[in-house]
Amino acid sequence: MKKKLQIIAKTPLFSGLPEDQLNDIVKICVEKKYEKKEMIFFEGDDGIGFFIVASGKVKIYKVSFEGKEQILHIFGMGEPFGEVPVFSGAPFPANAQAINKTTLLFFPRSEFTRLITSNPSLALNMLSVLSMRLREFTVQIENLSLKEVPARLASYLIHISEEQGTLDRVILNIAKGQLAGILGTIPETLSRMFAKMSTQNMIEVNGRNIIFIDREALVSLADYGKIVE
Repeated sequence: MKKKLQIIAKTPLFSGLPEDQLNDIVKICVEKKYEKKEMIFFEGDDGIGFFIVASGKVKIYKVSFEGKEQILHIFGMGEPFGEVPVFSGAPFPANAQAINKTTLLFFPRSEFTRLITSNPSLALNMLSVLSMRLREFTVQIENLSLKEVPARLASYLIHISEEQGTLDRVILNIAKGQLAGILGTIPETLSRMFAKMSTQNMIEVNGRNIIFIDREALVSLADYGKIVE
């Protein structure tokens, strides 16, 4: 109970809520455990509720008619996913799979909507998170449709550095194969891009640690698809 409360209190959906409201939220959540690569839901399944990651990682993705997988997002501890059906009542718009052994907190739609009705601040928090998620997807769609792989990679590195609160480095918290899926490319191409950017003295790669040697060049590549002299 205490651990659930700690996780829920830290997620953006519920930030700023008083303890009595947080306790009401804890009461309706159900803990669910998944093994590595186990499916959580499939695209088109009924949106009967949403989830928060208590431990592990979850991959949200879609599959094309040709069988190509496009990763939309990877969520880690404290992050919510599957929230849209809470408001719309629509099916889940993508697939969700546990990347590794994962524990989730599940919030049934019917019970959660009753809480929202009596807590307007909770609804405002959800709208804020959904707006941020929409912005992220808009940027991702722009990157995939308008930018080449080097610019997509540079944009991703800049974005993650801002999320991690650093200016000169990032720590990749996902495998490079999963990163390739997010960027809409293949691992071999991604490895070549990392090598090329290292050769051009933009970055230095030490395992999952990416050090920015020339941040301005990275920003230029992200914005213009090339280094502006």
